[in-house]
Amino acid sequence: MDFRIADSFVDGLRRLRGPDLKAAKTAAFDLQLDPAAPGLRMHRLDRAADRNFWSVRVNADIRIILHRLDDALLLAYVDHHDAAYRWAERRRIERHPVTGATQIVVLPEVAGPDEGTAPPLRQAADVPQEPWHPPLFLDLTDDDMLGIGVPPSELQAVRHASSPDFFDVAERLPQEAVEALLDYVSTGRLPVRRDAGGTAAFEHPDDGRRFRTIHTPEDLRRALDYPWDRWIVFLHPDQRRLVERDHGGPVRIAGSAGTGKTVVALHRAAWIARRDARARVLLTTVSAPLAAALAHKLERLTGHDSDLAARITVRALPDLAEDAARARLGPVRIADAETVRAAILARAAGPTGPRHLRPGFITAEWHEVIEARALTDAAAYRATPRLGRRTRLGARQRDEIWAVVDAVRADLADQGFTTLAAIYTAIIPATPPQGLPTDDARFDAVIVDEAQDVGPAELRFLASLARSGSGRPDASRPDALFFAGDLGQRIFRQPFSWAALGIDIRGRSHVLKVNYRTSHQIRTRADRLLPEVLADVDGVSEGRDGTVSLFDGPPPEIRLAVDETTEIRLITDWVLDLLDDGMSPEEIALIIRDDSLRPRAEAVAAALGLAPAHLGAEVAVADGRIAIATMHVAKGLEFRAVAVMACDDDALPSAARIAAIADEADLDHVYDTERHLLYVACTRARDRLLVSGVAPGSEFLADLEA
Repeated sequence: MDFRIADSFVDGLRRLRGPDLKAAKTAAFDLQLDPAAPGLRMHRLDRAADRNFWSVRVNADIRIILHRLDDALLLAYVDHHDAAYRWAERRRIERHPVTGATQIVVLPEVAGPDEGTAPPLRQAADVPQEPWHPPLFLDLTDDDMLGIGVPPSELQAVRHASSPDFFDVAERLPQEAVEALLDYVSTGRLPVRRDAGGTAAFEHPDDGRRFRTIHTPEDLRRALDYPWDRWIVFLHPDQRRLVERDHGGPVRIAGSAGTGKTVVALHRAAWIARRDARARVLLTTVSAPLAAALAHKLERLTGHDSDLAARITVRALPDLAEDAARARLGPVRIADAETVRAAILARAAGPTGPRHLRPGFITAEWHEVIEARALTDAAAYRATPRLGRRTRLGARQRDEIWAVVDAVRADLADQGFTTLAAIYTAIIPATPPQGLPTDDARFDAVIVDEAQDVGPAELRFLASLARSGSGRPDASRPDALFFAGDLGQRIFRQPFSWAALGIDIRGRSHVLKVNYRTSHQIRTRADRLLPEVLADVDGVSEGRDGTVSLFDGPPPEIRLAVDETTEIRLITDWVLDLLDDGMSPEEIALIIRDDSLRPRAEAVAAALGLAPAHLGAEVAVADGRIAIATMHVAKGLEFRAVAVMACDDDALPSAARIAAIADEADLDHVYDTERHLLYVACTRARDRLLVSGVAPGSEFLADLEA
């Protein structure tokens, strides 16, 4: 007998607490093991809209709504007794007459005997006059709407829906219909209908959004252990195609914040490891905090399958390279940015340093060009295009800079230091089994999250990990490289050509368009910080047009205060309102530009009487604590509510960063990355967003205003 779980059951489960939650999970496992067990108290619901709905008694108050057929059971919903029965009385599970998708259809409410009585007439002058909003879908025919999955019972409601009430109607529609209608509002065109032909029930591509077949108790455990993480169980058809497809070469998954790029990367890693019991998979990203977040999510996805988890290595790129260097070269000490800056200053400002090039310019050249590309000699430097660096340099000037670089590298070596670029140079030529912390130096798949911040040296290193022992690309593994990232969130690296390094994703770049994490209001405001289309050096573009958010919410609040004390007070009041509305402290974050602003965020936590959780390398959100994070650390995280605070005119863009610019030609790059940082911070919010600062505030805030 087929056993399935619906997303509506997961939604109901996450509202339960304590003993009720535990009892509901136990009953679900009992149903999977033996639906005919005598201990299960089950009866058909006479008043349910669907004659196949049954009730399962969990305890004195909790009921599971079960959809029962001769050859299949579906966990449809769970809630307290009365709420569960009301849910079943207004819903029916049926195949859509046109698309063939299996849907949970919400039936129109029937007015009670007193509800149809007309209210007493009032004078027009006494009635508040609401602005009139034209219907959005009057031009669509019934066939148009049926073709995108609108249930027949909702055709009239959709046709007359206007902007203010669309999301009220959308709550009753299947997700594929909501996406298509929002796409129509955005572009004026309906998406091309995907005809699934004669697929059986629960086998339509869209069925995977809301139903999941459960094959083993472990599958069910994974679905029930983290009911708030629906991405573990239910995938959009576009996501599933990208996860399970043979791409024929390196591929990059793009999309704005919240569209599920990381979800696709995680599922891709697990899918490859499940498909081949011998496969070794690397799941990596650009920093330790992000790698810790990936490891935490992967643990949820793989559940108790220790063999599967053991074959997926999750490490940050710098840590992976350092481990490889230690395995091959012995102990290493990597120079931090301040050590490098001091060494460059000493040489550039010394008697042999170039007088016409400032130390700050040489430092930027070191980080953005020389180290980023792991250049090893003056000839390579002279031949390297300096993409993103607008000041032109002749051969003589480059030779002068290289003389400083050579001297600095020698000085660092004398102090026992090396650099990441030197490590990449040393370990990339290594062949198995040398150079990596495991016996087998290659991976069957290398999956990279936040790929927009990978530099040239890292990209070459990643490519080497997915090559055959001969050092040549392994023709048997054309899908070995899989990248996920968003050019709009690039905050660490200058652009460069991937194709020039042999990683050509042209024709294999896919943009996700459905935003699951961020409300429509927050997403549309945050998108104003970026161009509609971003393109990389190879001409691969990522358009933000046509992206849709699947849920509604309050508009973001932009608030400026006369001083820091007033800003702290207004943020404190804002958070108190959230707590009064039932939000938990750990669902709220205070995000700041950098550590210099941390005392202001701590003052908010103190005023609230809450202990702060300072997010760092462990990325640990603690129960009962409000999170505090810099914009860089917040990357990859999400919260129900976010206050992006201290957005003062000298904090964003960072006055210190602008002051450090040695070449005015670099100003545009600094402004772009500072905008990207604010975009990253704002899009960490799911439902509520407050952006605040001391007047006059950051110049970027004008773009966020309605």
